[in-house]
Amino acid sequence: MITGFIGRVTPAGELKDALDIGTQRVRAIADRVSKASLLNQDGFALPGSSTANGAITTSAGVDIETEMINLADEQLRYEATSKLLAKAYDQVRTALKP
Repeated sequence: MITGFIGRVTPAGELKDALDIGTQRVRAIADRVSKASLLNQDGFALPGSSTANGAITTSAGVDIETEMINLADEQLRYEATSKLLAKAYDQVRTALKP
């Protein structure tokens, strides 16, 4: 009963879905970085050659610098979404208080 109420009067469902998608994106970025770093070896490989702009790429074709920027962007989005979700739940608590 309360779940349907929260979904109708707040954007909590969409925010929770956004957090799930953000988690999947972070896992994908981490997977690409780890595979590029390992290069199918047991330990971390040495960085590959540098590109003209100084970014480090590996033989797997992954630009580590770009991936880390994507990770930082996703972290900011995740934190903002979680704060919005907490605010939505606070509004529901306030509305339900006698």
